[in-house]
Amino acid sequence: MLASPDLPTRRELRLAESAESKGKSRNGFLNLLKETGIIVGSALIVSWLIKTFLVQAFYIPSESMEATLDVGDRVLVSRLVPRFRQVSRGDIVVFRDPGDWLGAYTVPERGLVTRALTLVGLLPQDSGEHLIKRAIGVPGDHVACCDAAGLVSINGEPIMEALYLAPGVSPSVSSFDVVVPDGTLFVMGDNRPNSADSRYNSEKPYGGFVPIDNVVGTAFATIWPFNHLGLLRNPSSVFELVP
Repeated sequence: MLASPDLPTRRELRLAESAESKGKSRNGFLNLLKETGIIVGSALIVSWLIKTFLVQAFYIPSESMEATLDVGDRVLVSRLVPRFRQVSRGDIVVFRDPGDWLGAYTVPERGLVTRALTLVGLLPQDSGEHLIKRAIGVPGDHVACCDAAGLVSINGEPIMEALYLAPGVSPSVSSFDVVVPDGTLFVMGDNRPNSADSRYNSEKPYGGFVPIDNVVGTAFATIWPFNHLGLLRNPSSVFELVP
């Protein structure tokens, strides 16, 4: 007579089911972690690509562009300029310091997480080695100030800058008369009395002009604080009569 095989007890069955359930749960959790990691990693890569090639956020640390931009404003900067479009007169440009314009500026201390989020574009770039000004003269322009009416002129044509200068602000308290070299820009802040721009850096590298290769992009919108939310349009009408 054949002996019948031992059948598993109820307890053994419950233990087996419990182990199988734990294994499925563990595998499900690992799969969730993996999928989350892929999603987060992909989002960070996309954010970095956008910041590097399309749009980057910057923090305004100084009053040189008031009242167009205030200290603490966050702006979006198009990285398509000057890669795919030339800088135009009137553009608000962000550029790397051409040579000691910032002087002894100290970059605020930031933690590892803040630096990482800034690197991938999830936090705005502090100024650091960057400045933001308005492009007034492009290559070949003869830019001078001031004429008999106290105005800046470009190629002999005076320009009315009331669209971006605060009421009562003089176009310049110092005189200048320059021709913009090829591959560079002549820039000024909208807060003319408090802007260390092309007018005051003639003894520095590039003679106060900004190499176009140093331009990171053009600011096109203010995104913070909410009461400053809006587009930064080029005041092209100011320059329309410039030959």
